[in-house]
Amino acid sequence: MTGILAVNHFLNGEKFRQLHSHLISAAEKSGIELVLKTNLELATQKAKGDFVLFWDKDVNLARRLEKSGLAVFNSSESIALCDDKARTYIELDGIVPQPETYISPKCYCESDMSEFVSEAAVRLGFPLVFKECFGSFGQQVHLCGSIQEVMGLISEKPFILQKFIASSAGRDKRLEIVGDRCVSAVRRMNENDFRSNVTNGGTMEPYTPTAEEIESATAACNALGLTFGGVDILENGMVCEVNSNAHIINIMNCTGIDIAPVIFEEIRSRI
Repeated sequence: MTGILAVNHFLNGEKFRQLHSHLISAAEKSGIELVLKTNLELATQKAKGDFVLFWDKDVNLARRLEKSGLAVFNSSESIALCDDKARTYIELDGIVPQPETYISPKCYCESDMSEFVSEAAVRLGFPLVFKECFGSFGQQVHLCGSIQEVMGLISEKPFILQKFIASSAGRDKRLEIVGDRCVSAVRRMNENDFRSNVTNGGTMEPYTPTAEEIESATAACNALGLTFGGVDILENGMVCEVNSNAHIINIMNCTGIDIAPVIFEEIRSRI
């Protein structure tokens, strides 16, 4: 069996190279020849293989590969749903518990959002969480204590405003789901930031999730059509975010559990 590992040409730091090498090595041990291709290369080349492991967010490329007849994991639609925090919230609404959230109205240029922000603030209270709809590693996520702070962050980019869950400040759980299984989990902690992301200085420790947390994480991944995903759950059990291609090396180093072989086992079962 042969596959393509599709990655972003413009994200080539050491942590990304380490991840890509690990995935290729794990695939080889699983009897799969995995060939690394960047989205720049695939923009002009015809892709050949039994499947694509799509470790990027270039959804237009992912969809084009699907239209060419290739099986893509995760699918372009699943990646798009996870990449847009507003779409994630809408898709999971009524399926899993989530913090109260308000989605900015669509505008076509930088516009006055003061009326929307004021109305949302009345319902959410302060502090509240401002999130641009597109972003990774906790970037573009801010805790705001006033309308003025929120207004200072707004650009032409879409955003959501979310209720701040004080009991989970700097703390959450990351559950790694593959198929219908929770393969591994960690508790993440940050004493200096309300965001628990390791990239922002947080730490992690192995964690045994509750049955309810596993049920919510699995339901979230199924609702988003994910073959595999990392689900962030707050201390009160609410789903905060879902990642279609979470960085698995940190979790492996923490728990000793390698998620990569399980991903390839699941892919093999689906093609």
